[in-house]
Amino acid sequence: MAEQSIQLTKLASCAGCGAKVGAGVLAQLLGGLKVHSDPRLLVGFDKSDDASVYQVTDELALVQTVDFFPPIADDPYLFGQIAATNALSDVYAMGGEPKLALNLLCIPESMPKEAVHQLLRGGYDKAYEAGVIITGGHSILDPEPKYGLAVTGFVHPKKLLTNSAARPGDVLLLTKPLGIGVLTTAAKAGLASPEAMALAHRLMTTLNKAARDCMVRYAVHACTDVTGFGLLGHAFEMAQGSDTHLTLFPGEIDLIPEALELARDGILPAGMYRNRHYAEAAVDPGSTELAVQDMLYDPQTSGGLLIAAAPEDADALLRELRGAVPSAQRIGVVEAYQGGPRISLR
Repeated sequence: MAEQSIQLTKLASCAGCGAKVGAGVLAQLLGGLKVHSDPRLLVGFDKSDDASVYQVTDELALVQTVDFFPPIADDPYLFGQIAATNALSDVYAMGGEPKLALNLLCIPESMPKEAVHQLLRGGYDKAYEAGVIITGGHSILDPEPKYGLAVTGFVHPKKLLTNSAARPGDVLLLTKPLGIGVLTTAAKAGLASPEAMALAHRLMTTLNKAARDCMVRYAVHACTDVTGFGLLGHAFEMAQGSDTHLTLFPGEIDLIPEALELARDGILPAGMYRNRHYAEAAVDPGSTELAVQDMLYDPQTSGGLLIAAAPEDADALLRELRGAVPSAQRIGVVEAYQGGPRISLR
């Protein structure tokens, strides 16, 4: 099989972060597992956060995460870049700096060596851009290709950001537009334009490093990256973990225009339905158009950061983000929880 004839996405039943187990199902799978107590474990899997954090000294904590998925692009090099960018994002969302990584690679026995090399080169190039050293990894044979990284980073324990510390009065900022899941689903059926897919690929290979570097200079109380559970799934986890209510303004959220039109035509990924099933009971949609709601549940691969910034710093942070990230948006506010839905769309 010649390398140029490979269509990686045809080898996978689902793509990118759309392959994630639904949040509701995941909670059931993890339920009842014994969690060992360790005062130095600042964040564990029981917190529904982006990565685990373990304090080593008064000034140093380790941030560890792992992420891998099936192909979301046919080109092996591009797929490697996207998978690495996505895996590194969790460390940035915690306010940390990724430093070391290990490859996780599953490949069909028939996959040409040059294609595997290009896939790995994509990962290495993106890690190099992030200042991360890939020190090894593990590979197995699998009929469906998959790739990602196990990443270790560092953060000061007192500067750690979680998804569960938002405070009433905080301003919600987002750093990338939404619609990646819809576009990649449409692309599988040949329904997405080359221009839209070029934008999607550019967004998915944009590190959240610049967003992280901006936000750590300001008063930020909480952060998470928007990936497989969609904006509303991750926002629900932030609201629930922080015991707050989030009001989001859909008219202020940057939705990729072609993706919105595709959503209106019913071109939606399976992950969107899983995310809606998970979070819908906690969301008051108001009069928001159904297709716009779908976009807010759309699973993102290598999406942006959702930041809960202190109100006194929000304007300055937003101004700095506008020169550094794909799409800096003020999308909502954090309020005290008074019961009922955790999220309102207004």
